[in-house]
Amino acid sequence: MLDLVIGILAECWDILLESAPYVLFGFFATGLLRALVPEDVVARHLGKSSVGSVLKASLFGVPLPLCSCAVIPAAIGLRKQGASKGASAAFLVSVPETGVDSVAITWALLDPVMTIVRPVAAFLTATITGLLINLLPEEAAQPEDKEQSSCGNSCCGAEQAPQQPLMRRLRDGQTFAFGELLGDIGKWLLIGILVAGVISFLVPDDFMTRYLGSEFISLLIMLAVGIPLYICASASTPIAAVLILKGLSPGAALVFLLAGPATNAATLTVVYRFFGRAATGIYLASIAVSSLLFGFLLNRFYALAGIDIISWVKPHEISASSPFAVVSAVLLLVLIGKNFLPGKKSSDCGCGDSCSS
Repeated sequence: MLDLVIGILAECWDILLESAPYVLFGFFATGLLRALVPEDVVARHLGKSSVGSVLKASLFGVPLPLCSCAVIPAAIGLRKQGASKGASAAFLVSVPETGVDSVAITWALLDPVMTIVRPVAAFLTATITGLLINLLPEEAAQPEDKEQSSCGNSCCGAEQAPQQPLMRRLRDGQTFAFGELLGDIGKWLLIGILVAGVISFLVPDDFMTRYLGSEFISLLIMLAVGIPLYICASASTPIAAVLILKGLSPGAALVFLLAGPATNAATLTVVYRFFGRAATGIYLASIAVSSLLFGFLLNRFYALAGIDIISWVKPHEISASSPFAVVSAVLLLVLIGKNFLPGKKSSDCGCGDSCSS
């Protein structure tokens, strides 16, 4: 039993060493975005049921530093401010599927191709979803749609404060990124690393090729696993990396990375309430079909290009002996641990999930 625990913890430590420097960089970049991008910039550019508004919503959502609970009232807020259904839905898809932090950890644990394809696929999935929903006729607003979101703290959209000086915004942005946001995402990231460590230690290296040899079946299984599973974009990455090492195709991993963060019970419930039954069906179907399509195309690209993703995913021995990696891992654990100290409140917004990106 002791050997089992030690083996799993050793695998978790290796994954943490590999990813910690990039995770810290991702949160630093998130803090910069928070400071430099006005919070109302998205709302000012959306409104009409046009292709342009959907494209802007998808593009704005890709790097935006919002947690999953915050994107729900944010998307509904855009809708109440006059944004089209399609633009609001596109924003609701693109934000949780990717972000600066998840792109950084994708670079650390996967490969350059996946690092590029993941946000591009998220953008295209969000755009397809928004355009299809915009084809639906507008319906009269329901009385309950006019109510304010039940989420009542800063994570879920507080009133906008007057514009602050740049240095103050830079400081506040980093405080948000390494405080509230890291606290929200950190526990899910550690859970993701723990799950990845368990899979890495216990699952045989040929498990996926032996039991999921069919490409189409593996894509469908990852879709079936991802849709109901609540997991943030950053936490899903180490799990996907370990599954690839066990023989999962990069396309099936992409399906998991796209479908998991964008679909969960809370999101689908809100989409149903504010956008209607037809829009909910389109929302779920477009994410599912797009994920499968992009996963299939990604497998074709790797095959045609002759790229071996496993050679990139394998942990680099230099990380284990790098003082910088060790310091980064310890620092990340300390920053996450600070949020579990007495007096620290989790920014659970009551949206049905804990906040995570």
